[in-house]
Amino acid sequence: MAAETDANRKLIAILVPCFNEEAGLEALVNAVKTGLVDGDISQRYDFELLLVNDGSRDNSLAVMKDLRQKHSFVNYLNLSRNFGKENAMLAGMDYSRGDAVVIMDADLQQPVEVIPAMIKKWEEGYDDVYGISPKRPKESWVRRFLSVNYYRVLKRMSRVDTLPNVGDFRLLDRSCVEAACSLRETQRNTKAIIAWIGFDKAAVEFQKVESMRRSRFSIGSLLHLAIDGITSFTTAPLRFATVMGMMVSFISFLYMMFVFVRTLIYGDPVKGYPSLAILILFLGGCQLLALGIIGEYIGKIFKETKRRPPYIAESLNGEKIRGNKSER
Repeated sequence: MAAETDANRKLIAILVPCFNEEAGLEALVNAVKTGLVDGDISQRYDFELLLVNDGSRDNSLAVMKDLRQKHSFVNYLNLSRNFGKENAMLAGMDYSRGDAVVIMDADLQQPVEVIPAMIKKWEEGYDDVYGISPKRPKESWVRRFLSVNYYRVLKRMSRVDTLPNVGDFRLLDRSCVEAACSLRETQRNTKAIIAWIGFDKAAVEFQKVESMRRSRFSIGSLLHLAIDGITSFTTAPLRFATVMGMMVSFISFLYMMFVFVRTLIYGDPVKGYPSLAILILFLGGCQLLALGIIGEYIGKIFKETKRRPPYIAESLNGEKIRGNKSER
């Protein structure tokens, strides 16, 4: 991989999952070189930049090869196809060599200049140093409101300390990396996994830089990630379906007794086709909701029981890989 380093110096790996990032890779490498590799912090640490090509359809892989030839600290891992960002991050953690691993995006919205502050927290003994950005550029209040409340709901449902306004930008000690990599589930939610494994955590505030590129995550894809996050770490929706069924049954029983007693005492004929239709539709909707919740969990069980690897790595720095670490 990278050039040999002093055995007494610790190595920091910068892990960047990449999907169609050809336009920004050179700027990323230059930022890492200027801020870290050639910066003051290089007197104490060595750095490697590990680019994970997650089945890019543009020229990202060719750009990575060229950057590898120009810079010895650049390494690239090529996956056999697009497995998604979560699995690409797992691949990077599997193949990284660093005593600590920094996960960041390729678009430089998360400034490289923040990483020395993360390293300082790591030196103080924290194992998980996460970046927190109170203000997000060009984000609607609706999306921000939904994001904050989603993490609140997830925290209450799963009893896992998931942190709002915290993305994937973080520094992980090798112990955290090994713990996260030991969880080989294919339906991954890295933020929830890192919250679940615990360890000592510290925050570093930073101002997110505005990206010129439009976000690839639509409302639909974000909703998919949200459902995955909830169903991967809690069975609370199943309990909700049970409680909802009990409440509906109890209310239906009370209404049945009311109709029965009223008819018995007052002799009122049973009327109300509209109310009957509404009750049928309401109960049908509740049943479909409960079946949908159960179906989500059955779908996850179906995928996990296949025991397929989360990703398949094709090559590392252009050399074919024999025996994937994904199968460990």
